[in-house]
Formats: sequence, C-alpha cells, structure tokens
Amino acid sequence: MSFPRLPRRYFLRASGVAVGLPLLEAMLPAFAYAAASAPKMRMVAMNVGLGLHAPNFVPQQSGTDYEPTKYLDVIKEFRNDFTVISGTSHPEVGGGHLSSKCFLTCAAHPRSASFKNSISIDQLVAEKKRTETRFSSLALSVYGRGLSWSRSGVEIPSLTTGVQVYEKLFLQGRPSEKALQIQRLKDGQSVLDVVLDKSRRMQSRLGKQDRQKLQQYFTSVREAEQRLIKAEQWENIPKPKVSVEKPPVIAQRNDIIAKTRQLYDMLHLALQTDSTRVATLGVNGMNSVPNIPGISIDYHNCSHHGKDPQRLKQLAIIEIEQMKALNDFLKKLKQTEEAGSTLLGHTMVLFGSNLGNANNHDTRNMPILLAGGRFKHGKHLAFDKQNNYPLPNLYLSMLQQMGLELNSFASSTGTMKGLETI
Repeated sequence: MSFPRLPRRYFLRASGVAVGLPLLEAMLPAFAYAAASAPKMRMVAMNVGLGLHAPNFVPQQSGTDYEPTKYLDVIKEFRNDFTVISGTSHPEVGGGHLSSKCFLTCAAHPRSASFKNSISIDQLVAEKKRTETRFSSLALSVYGRGLSWSRSGVEIPSLTTGVQVYEKLFLQGRPSEKALQIQRLKDGQSVLDVVLDKSRRMQSRLGKQDRQKLQQYFTSVREAEQRLIKAEQWENIPKPKVSVEKPPVIAQRNDIIAKTRQLYDMLHLALQTDSTRVATLGVNGMNSVPNIPGISIDYHNCSHHGKDPQRLKQLAIIEIEQMKALNDFLKKLKQTEEAGSTLLGHTMVLFGSNLGNANNHDTRNMPILLAGGRFKHGKHLAFDKQNNYPLPNLYLSMLQQMGLELNSFASSTGTMKGLETI
C-alpha cells in the first residue's frame, strides 16, 4: 500500500500555532539523492575565460538550417538538444578579462574603481532552493577565479580538482567530525534563538517604521534558522554511494583538458545523485603551454592571435579539445535515464565565454550555447551584431525554468526572444 509523501515543510496548525514535524520517512524522498519523485530542473553554467574563436563557433546562417561550424561539428550528435546564440552581450559590461566576474551576474562596469559585483544566477537559485539538496550549489573552476558570486558581491570559493569534489560529494566524515559539525549547527541555532528573543523585547520601544524593519529582520532570522535545521537533518543522512572510484590527482598543472574533463565527470555525478541542482565551472585560461599534442604556444598568447595563422591553428586545436570535453559531458547527461526522459532533458547547460573576441578583449557578441532543459532546440538564434541583444534575457528565461517567479534579472528587458519552451 502506498501513502502520499509529505512535503519537507509540513506543519501541524491549530489555533494559529504552527508546529514543525520532525524528519519522517514520508519526507525522505524530498531529501534523498536520486529520489523517485517528479524530476527537478537543474542548471549548469560554464565559461571559457579566453574566448571561443567566433568564425569557428558561430554559424553563418540563422534558424534551423544552419551549416555547422568547425566547433559545432564536434557536438553535431546533439544538434537537436542545443541552441546557438549570437549577437548578444551584457549591457554596460566591458573590462576585457575582468568581465569574467560578470559572466553570470551581468553587473556593469567591472573596471570601475567603485565596482561591486552582484549575485550570480546560480546563487540566486541556490538561495531559493538551498534546502532541497545536500549542497545548494557547486562552484568549480579549472584554475583560480570561479563564476559564482553571493548577493553581497563576494566570490564563492571554487573547488579546482576532481579529488576535492569527490570527497565533498561522497566521502563521509569520521563520527567525531560529524558530531562536531552537528554541534556547530546547534550552536548556530542557539545564537539565533537568543538574538530573536532580544530583538522581540525591543519592539515596544520602536516606532512603526522601525518595527517594520525589525519584522523583516525576524523573517530573515527565521529563514536562517530553517536553513540550519535542514543542514542538521542532512548531516544525519548518509551521503550517496557510487561505484566510481576517487579520481586520480592530475600532476601537471598545464594539463587543462584532463582537469576540465575530470570536473565534468564530477558534475555529472553530482547531478545524477541529486547532490545539487545548481553548478558552475570556470574554464580559465593560463599563461603556459597546454599539455595538448601540437601545441607549442601558451594558451593566452594563442587567444591574442593578431590573425597570425600559426596561433589561430593552435588556438583551434585547444578549443576543439574543449568542445570534445563538452560533447562527452552532454553524452553522459543524455545517456543517464531519469523519469522517462534523460538527465540532459532535465538539465540546462549554458556554455560560452565572457569575451566575444579575445584577441582585442571585446565583450560584445559573446559566443553562447544553451543545451538541454525544457526548451525547443535545434536552431541558431542570431541577433544584431552591431546592436547586441541583452544576454540577461536568456538568464531570466533560465531562472523562470528553475521555478523562480521573477519578471527581471539585472539589465534584462524580458525573457529571450525566439527561445521557446516545451
């Protein structure tokens, strides 16, 4: 006999009092990895920090009958699973390489002395859905700076090796470590209880406007308390077990493709086990020669090619290897069945670069590809190369697909034209 599942935030209500229930078996599917309930939408965003050479990436034709370019030919088996987007950029975002900080935030003028970043789309989703999975988000980068930024404009530290990600996702801490973490969570709740009690006693001495501000503060404290409670519950739920061994340490720092592939593999496992539904990956460049056959010029200098044939040739080799890594990631997602569909069908994959032309640090005409999710794909959405269409419109479409009831994000003017949902 089957029973209806209780939602995680189930309360018993009587005489105006709401009493939260303890964690019950009927609630576990909402927490459990690989839950049998209706599939949830995921979102993954990747940024290639040294650009993607536009003539090799962007088709000449728009619509569904475009001729695949050299790079798109690498992922041609997924043609009906992705949309190529050109002629877009973030309004008022220049700054060359510094624009990587704004790839998912769209914050204007990153070169300004007074610049302060804003929240990235992944963290916006993580805020709204942080208790649904063990990890509200996963921030990764091949080297250095990642793509994730908090509401206060602080960078979220990134994991940079497959070993780090594997240990975070799947290795259970020792009982003493687990007990210490639970005690820390309980201590946090205790502090919140004291703060809330003292704040309530202040209300009688405050005016109407201050009482309203204090009520907003109460709400934020309650939300923080609920997050602590959910975090404590996750500490009591074992991490998922996978048949995949911990990945090896990649000794060579310049082995950028091996590092990228390893992080893609960890992303797939994170999504497959429902450890998180939001992730970012910064595929950063480097000032050294990548460990790729046929490459003798450092990656950064290849991206600043000056139309030199030899640099363009080697740049294409590097970027084709990046496209091959993306292809294999999409293949893993598509081969993973879930609820009558595939993991790719339930995952939006954003792939692109903050630079439209890395050669001269131009941030216009950003190369963008969106795969998966509940969109009608198989076409090239070509917008005006001279008067770019706002890329934040795409982000708004993605945020709405993640279930966020928003009418705008950053400098968006609406959802993306031509991007139809299923």
